[in-house]
Amino acid sequence: MTLRTQKLLRASPIVLALTMLVATSPVQALDAPANDAAAPEEEMAAPSDDSGTMERASEEMGAVLEKLKELGAKPIHTLTVEEARTQPTPADAVKALLEEQGKSTEPEEVASTEDILIPGSAGDIPARVYTPEGEGPFPVIVYYHGGGWVIADLDVYDASPRALANQAQAIVVSSHYRQGPEDKFPAAHDDANAAYEYVVENAGSWNGNIDQLAIVGESAGGGLAVSVAMHARDAKLIMPDAIVSVYPIAGGETDTPSYLENANAMPLGKADMDWFFEHYLSSAEDRNDPRIDLYDEADLSGLPPTTIINAEIDPLLSDGEMLAEAMTAAGVEVEQRTFDSVTHEFFGMAAAVPLALEAQNLAGEKLRSAFADE
Repeated sequence: MTLRTQKLLRASPIVLALTMLVATSPVQALDAPANDAAAPEEEMAAPSDDSGTMERASEEMGAVLEKLKELGAKPIHTLTVEEARTQPTPADAVKALLEEQGKSTEPEEVASTEDILIPGSAGDIPARVYTPEGEGPFPVIVYYHGGGWVIADLDVYDASPRALANQAQAIVVSSHYRQGPEDKFPAAHDDANAAYEYVVENAGSWNGNIDQLAIVGESAGGGLAVSVAMHARDAKLIMPDAIVSVYPIAGGETDTPSYLENANAMPLGKADMDWFFEHYLSSAEDRNDPRIDLYDEADLSGLPPTTIINAEIDPLLSDGEMLAEAMTAAGVEVEQRTFDSVTHEFFGMAAAVPLALEAQNLAGEKLRSAFADE
């Protein structure tokens, strides 16, 4: 489906309703009797409570989701903020599954990690520096975690920076940021910009080579990665050589094709995303801010080569596809790839989900290539 068609579907509820009616209604053959009373009406299948997540997921992905349910995780939109921040996470489910399978639960090894504080406009920003094995100086990656700008932290998203450090043979600085509802938009975006600026100025102290620089993010962090690159361009800072954006939140609409198809998907559904928007954004108008609505409102010109990684069973799939199309239209070199039979949050699950390792390999390949060109 093209970007134009997707926009039309979002813009017109009547068109969308008619489209869905045609797509789901049984079609009568042209030569069939007009009033065939003997033919029983075909019953419509009831929509799945989880958008068919478990039926569509790979065996390994499904095992993680089953474990997440066993741990007692509930849909985020049914929880208070505190409950959502403290309930079991997909990372917890991976660890529990590995324990059950008798496998190691130790994190992927890197040469060292160091917790630091980055000065921000509203106080210090926690961050963690991951250094790979080797002599260096190393390329540098600034990484932003997911969590809808409301939940999660450096520990929840520890696996991805470790994998990126080894895949790209680069120092990875994983930065936290202020979160809603305590700190509303654009607090997280401002902190993300501050972290990028700090890393650019201080990478040498970690044996980093700022001439080889990239930005990576997941989910909310995937959108932050693109927004930070826009900030670097506009502020005339050192530009990154590459962006890797993993299932990004790239728009403020929740009526795209993938939101409809995966409305109740696990571990992220439409109502969960509306919950995140409600707790981070100050008003409905913020959904149209170019830092949130990247595919419709942002100026994407002049950004570095970008890799967008998506999951098939994810309400954010269309966000990634539409962002890729918008970036291409703006003249950016971009590759968007969707990994089938996996869900949101799969990227950091390489210890349990083979397709996550494939996605990490792709990210590593793109990053190494970008660094080699410098």
